[in-house]
Amino acid sequence: MSLLAFPRILYPSNSTHMTPKSKTSNGGSRAAVAETNGSNPERERVFSAYRQWGYLEGDLDPLGFLRPRETPELEHDGEYAREASAIYSSTIGVEINHIYSPERRRWIYEQMESEPKEEDQQRILDLLIRADVFEQVMQQRYLGSKRFSLEGVTALIPLVDEVLDTAAQRGAIELVMGMSHRGRLNVMAHVAQRPAQEIFAGFEDVDPRSVLGSGDVKYHMGATGEYKTRSGGRVHIHLVSNPSHLEAVDPVTVGRTRAKQDRTGEGGREKYLPLLVHGDAAFAGQGILAETMNYADLPGYTVGGTIHVVVNNLLGFTTSYTEEHSTRFAACIARRQSIPIFHVNGEDVDAVVRVARLATEYRYKFGTDVVIDLIGYRRHGHSEVDDPTITQPLLYKKIKEHPPLWEIYADDIGATDAQAQAATIKAEFEAAQKQAGSIKHKPLMRELPQYWNSFYGGAYRPEYEVETGLSQDEISELTARLTTYPEGFHIHPKVKKLLEQRAEMGEGKRPVDYGMAEALAFASLVKTGTHVRFSGQDSRRGTFNQRHSVLIDIENENEYVPLENIAPAQARCEIYNSTLSEAGVLGFEYGYSRDYPESLVLWEAQFGDFVNVAQAIIDQFISAGEAKWNLLSGVVMLLPHGYEGQGPEHSSARIERFIQLAAKHNIQIAQPSNAAQYFHLLRRQALRHWRKPLVVFTPKSMLRHPDASSPIEDFTHKNFLNVIPDTEVGEADRILICTGKIGHELQAERKKRKDTSTAIVFLEQLYPFPEQEVVAEFDRHGKNADIVWVQEEPANMGALFNMLPRLKRVAGDRPVLSVKRSSGASPATGSAKAHEVEQKTLLTLAFTTK
Repeated sequence: MSLLAFPRILYPSNSTHMTPKSKTSNGGSRAAVAETNGSNPERERVFSAYRQWGYLEGDLDPLGFLRPRETPELEHDGEYAREASAIYSSTIGVEINHIYSPERRRWIYEQMESEPKEEDQQRILDLLIRADVFEQVMQQRYLGSKRFSLEGVTALIPLVDEVLDTAAQRGAIELVMGMSHRGRLNVMAHVAQRPAQEIFAGFEDVDPRSVLGSGDVKYHMGATGEYKTRSGGRVHIHLVSNPSHLEAVDPVTVGRTRAKQDRTGEGGREKYLPLLVHGDAAFAGQGILAETMNYADLPGYTVGGTIHVVVNNLLGFTTSYTEEHSTRFAACIARRQSIPIFHVNGEDVDAVVRVARLATEYRYKFGTDVVIDLIGYRRHGHSEVDDPTITQPLLYKKIKEHPPLWEIYADDIGATDAQAQAATIKAEFEAAQKQAGSIKHKPLMRELPQYWNSFYGGAYRPEYEVETGLSQDEISELTARLTTYPEGFHIHPKVKKLLEQRAEMGEGKRPVDYGMAEALAFASLVKTGTHVRFSGQDSRRGTFNQRHSVLIDIENENEYVPLENIAPAQARCEIYNSTLSEAGVLGFEYGYSRDYPESLVLWEAQFGDFVNVAQAIIDQFISAGEAKWNLLSGVVMLLPHGYEGQGPEHSSARIERFIQLAAKHNIQIAQPSNAAQYFHLLRRQALRHWRKPLVVFTPKSMLRHPDASSPIEDFTHKNFLNVIPDTEVGEADRILICTGKIGHELQAERKKRKDTSTAIVFLEQLYPFPEQEVVAEFDRHGKNADIVWVQEEPANMGALFNMLPRLKRVAGDRPVLSVKRSSGASPATGSAKAHEVEQKTLLTLAFTTK
């Protein structure tokens, strides 16, 4: 065991808290700098160096082990150096060299070099006392319980207070806040303004019948409330529910913000402000953060700037900051964006509040993200029940001797009544704790917006169904709008041919393929007022050249979107090419669907195989969000799936994983086997008010295949069919039940064999399992047929494990068999020839009787 393992961590020898440099009175010199900047070459030279590198010598760590780094570019002698050091190497460090805009850099210089504003120190002290005493009461009353204390960085509360005050003055009406578990209970109490007894009730025993099989731990729950700002404004607070998967909430929060902004229309960027609170280890280590930050300036995803706060303990669970990131600061990952990073010492609370104001003003002025690196410490172990002295003995010896922040701040501002104030606040929290004991059910600490009033979750009921068909006249009218473009528009010859074919489809002159079916579904929805939002990798054209939602003039690259030109008063249809991201984009779209329930929100994977990159979003939010937090979503996932000899990464969207996640009607899983079914499925999802995520396994080779195309009459039918019956065979010796492409191959094989005794049934909805429809179809083919589940996937994949028990339960005395590939570690072979052999074998076995 080497004692030199962490040579950069140097603990100071005493426990006296430092006097921040920024508290040195230098108002006159700052004013002089602001007036003379640029007119004195020597001063400009010195200040230029400090503007670039001063943060490296900043006094940023309250405990003193992240020491200033000696920087050769900085001078230390002379009046100019002292002035510049007091500004840029103080308890505030600005990192902005990477910002490409001179205007934005200059704005920050001007703000830094101007006279600091007088802060409301009594309000700040009250917030600090409340934050610390709140934690102390929980520590005393619920010793041994996890709470993920904010102690050591309680300056977060006055920081958010200043963000809210500054934002409210610029038109903000709601803060959409995402954060992990550390400090969350404190934020619920002092930002979301939830009554303390509600929060304490989470530690008390409750009736277990109220949470069996559902709910979540107290430090994952969301909260809403109203916050009264220092200036008298009011801002609604929306703290987003989150899992333990750190940073997974980031894209969800931003997506929810975008939905709220879009609902508002003009002025939405000012009214809804996203704030993300990160831990230092997660900020540096979790890739989904980088995905989310990359959306900042993209038209389909921008929210006009997110404020990021890194609550920086310089420590992970037990991991030192030197093991967390290769850069000096965790926040340095944000340098990939052209945005400012403000490092600030968490025990110079006036400086913290000043930075919060600057960051918020910057966001509103320039419409970009901002990062605040709030550097403090963690007073207890990771979860209060953990002993941190085992892994950081010197650090925690130092922390043990360190006074709480409110005491330090009271001493700094000369507040003589702080102890009495703390006693009063403690009595208030202790009274709330006594009230909590009488609460028998966990309180619901949030209220849903009114736009959720007409939507519902829970178990499926037949009365939820809606008619989804259109008349021939309606289809013809939509077709005319979908297949025309402005006069003088230079369309690509191939796209022109496609539109001509689609015009014939809409008039019933040729079968309708999936691309046209989808366009008709979207067009019919936007015409009648349903907003459609669709994003995915290459989705505007379509991975398989099937969509062409955006027409591009081949001479000037001007765009024309037919779906945005269906009717004068139509709803918006937005189709975006996403970044090359799965987890971040799916998280964003899930979040968007949470605050735009009346919209059809879709995300498409380039190939369904790539969806597993987003598994955390699927597991923690999409499939479990209703059970954990009673929050609904109607997000649609389109996952191209099918075995066509393209190899292990271009064959399977992993049906088995979604089937495994399905329980208590939490999600819908479907594989529409023809174009009309796809049309009805999309319209059903938008029009019925039962809000559940929908997983759709979409075709690839069958997108334009005649066998999967549909006659125009099928679009006038009333509903999506959960089960497609076999009308060609009556009494049967064998019933093949399957889903997707393999069914069409089975039909072709039956035709080739001239088999008249084998029925082929398409199971279009895999979950919720349509038991009554399946039983009715089996009975229609007689009581003596063998029932055979057929799938392309290996035996340890696909829906087999779930379907066999269900089929055996409803089969009666009929034998239930299965045909599938052999179990394998990989979904598919990499050889096209081997695939062909396997596929032929499947078809042969499906028709092989005893």
